[in-house]
Amino acid sequence: MRAQEITFLKLVQGEKQFQVPLYQRTYSWGKEQLRRLWEDVGELVDRHLSGQDSTPHFLGSVVLDPGRLQAGGVQRWLVVDGQQRLTTLMLAFTALRDHYKECGDPRAADRVHRQILVNEFHEGLDHYRLLPTQADREAYTSCVGSRPQAGGGDSIGGAYRYFRGVLAEGQEGADGRQWVATVETVLKDLLSIVEITAEHGDNVYRIFESINNTGVGLSQSDLLRNYVFSLLRNRGERVYQELWLPMQQSLGPKNLELLVWLDLIVRGHHTAKQSEIYREQQKRLQPLASDEEALHHEIAELAERGTRFLRIIEPHREPSPALRGMLERLTAWGGQTHYPLALHLLDLVDAGDTTPEDAAEALLYVESYLVRRLVCQTPTTNLNRIFMEAPKELETDRSAAEAVRRFLSGRRRRWPSDDELRDAMRGKPFYWSGRPPQRGYILRRLEESYRPTEPVDFAKASLSVEHVLPQRPAQAWFDLLADETEDGQTPQELHDLLVHTLGNLTLTGDNSKLSNSPFERKQQILDSSALRMNLEIAASERWGKAEILARADRLSERAIGLWPGPVGGASVRPAGEEWAGWAELRAALVALPSGSWTTYGDVAELIGSHPVAVGGHLASNPTVIGAYRVLTADGRVSAGFRWVDGSDRRPPQELLAAEGVRFDSLGRAHRSQRLTATELATLLGKDVARPALGDPLPDGENTEAAERFQGQLRQHWPEASAGLLSSLDFWRRQGGYVTYGRSEETSCFPMLDVGTSVDSRVVWPFGLYPVSGTVEVVFQYLKDRSPFDDVEQRRALLRRLNEIDGVTLSEAKLELRPSFPLSVFAEHAEEIDGVLEWFVHTAALGLPGGL
Repeated sequence: MRAQEITFLKLVQGEKQFQVPLYQRTYSWGKEQLRRLWEDVGELVDRHLSGQDSTPHFLGSVVLDPGRLQAGGVQRWLVVDGQQRLTTLMLAFTALRDHYKECGDPRAADRVHRQILVNEFHEGLDHYRLLPTQADREAYTSCVGSRPQAGGGDSIGGAYRYFRGVLAEGQEGADGRQWVATVETVLKDLLSIVEITAEHGDNVYRIFESINNTGVGLSQSDLLRNYVFSLLRNRGERVYQELWLPMQQSLGPKNLELLVWLDLIVRGHHTAKQSEIYREQQKRLQPLASDEEALHHEIAELAERGTRFLRIIEPHREPSPALRGMLERLTAWGGQTHYPLALHLLDLVDAGDTTPEDAAEALLYVESYLVRRLVCQTPTTNLNRIFMEAPKELETDRSAAEAVRRFLSGRRRRWPSDDELRDAMRGKPFYWSGRPPQRGYILRRLEESYRPTEPVDFAKASLSVEHVLPQRPAQAWFDLLADETEDGQTPQELHDLLVHTLGNLTLTGDNSKLSNSPFERKQQILDSSALRMNLEIAASERWGKAEILARADRLSERAIGLWPGPVGGASVRPAGEEWAGWAELRAALVALPSGSWTTYGDVAELIGSHPVAVGGHLASNPTVIGAYRVLTADGRVSAGFRWVDGSDRRPPQELLAAEGVRFDSLGRAHRSQRLTATELATLLGKDVARPALGDPLPDGENTEAAERFQGQLRQHWPEASAGLLSSLDFWRRQGGYVTYGRSEETSCFPMLDVGTSVDSRVVWPFGLYPVSGTVEVVFQYLKDRSPFDDVEQRRALLRRLNEIDGVTLSEAKLELRPSFPLSVFAEHAEEIDGVLEWFVHTAALGLPGGL
């Protein structure tokens, strides 16, 4: 094989085609991989714009096998390895081309299209510079060919939509045109790739196997250890036994690697990446290569810092009660964002430069900063970078606590003010903020603020978040809300705006008893609670909009007392900065796959606004990507929707119909293709609560829950009960089992263990809800489980279900949890059995060892 390092532009230029062979899996990069790539691109763009040295970023390698060159044809290259990054960059350029079109720069769009994406003078499949595997081909060529189906619900469409979104947001700065031009330069010329070319006669499949089945490589800390001890020829044995080995044993491999990175950060190397620790540390230690005493001192310093790091990850080791308490609280909060600043503060304490109490106060400001941003749903962009910069940027002529507070109050660091916190607690959907443990932590701290004489031991209590106004309320709840609607709201719309706000949420151990119960029943249960916040709720005579907002106001004052705000009480918002909710609106509309739509109410619920405000914003900003996908509550195009003057774009209904959205004779879009606020939140990566599965007994059945499920099924859907229970028996005969949810509506999940004892996992096709009468197809979970992580397998499941009368699932929801009526089991149980049999067979074949 031959290898050379080249830029992406040089790799793809010319009359050539990269073909992905059938033995490779389909495109699978998700948001996390895309985000990491874009962060690297963004850093190169920033350096280039500021005039700094723009060293190319190494992206990885591609292994290519040359095909035969036919007369008049293109040079074909088989992509043996590297198709994920190659496809990703092609989709980034496709999004860049379309961004140029939207911005009115057709020459730039044409340049990208001809230079990168296509072979201009060839037709058919030869026209495309990249030809993915057949499963991805239609989705990819739809994007490159600018067809209405571009940006569908699969991974190809998701990557294209991701890049459309980040390009639109990135251009919001002062000089958008220059920024976009620099992005093009970076993608073409500053991403370095090693091109490895096989020779004729090489066994390329063997090459593919060897690349993708290698052993465990050395970690960054392993490389650093080997480098340092290769220089310690005389002292190596003693330094290893006395310093390195104890540090390695106490921290473990992962935390040791994290420490080596944190050591760079607190020394001021705030741009160091965890993937480049070895190179950065080697560069720092190179001048000491011939000085064993100095290297010995460096290892001793690292070991000392290791003992401080242990106090952060295991707070019980911290001797100061005040500092230990704050470290415990940040550990309960979770995450590693605060590590660089916390380690720097412990450095100061141990050096005698500050007191433990001062450091504890500084960490209180850190906690407040994190909590307020989560409650206000402040975008987390650059959050890690802020804390990485802190050790270098803190003022040294004042106390550590004051320095931290002033630093976090700085321009562009967005520490929400008291008023912003009050507004967020009234209107933001807190239930979709952060991770479940963080939401529980905030509610726990609010409960502790009551300072009860007999506080609850939260370490022993099994509590979960409860909606007082239920997520799926009975009609009595809507009747109560009907008296409080305004501006033409329906009770459902008012419910959706209130249900996930903090004023409607509490902690309880009686989730299954409360569930969808009337308020009078909830009062009885909450009145016996040991939590003061629950007793306060139980004391209310009713529970509607007024009570929820009043409780939000009371809780916000407690929150302000617990978590102090920025210096001066007001965050320094850059002049002219828009409300953060509009950025979230844009992100949600970019995330909408082609062939789907949503409503003004769904968007309002997501961002904590009002449907009228959402409509007004889109009316004044019709160029927002995907604005035409937002329809009225009954699925019609708003009478007030207008494109910008001079636009030649087709009417919204025509555009949506071309994508595959179905409309009836009255111009109403099909409900199955609508994405709800919950589904929008899922697409944005919010941690939407998943259904709680019961723990199955050894034989897979829970008798009491099974009886409860069957009772609810016969009560609410008697005509479907026989068919559904027959299908569950069929599932058991195929080798599956059944487990149940914990809520009052006893959901049911047909589960299947697949794989070997070494590589085993659980898959299930859907969840059954006997009160609401829905069957929820769990594509959201299947996409992370083999073999259904292949979008073609999920699409096959969708199509098989759609062949059954009464089932209409949208392809735009292949990464979500679409549903169909449970009543389908009444007449089509045998057809569903056929789908279940296919599911079991597919799952068994998709893993080594089968069933």
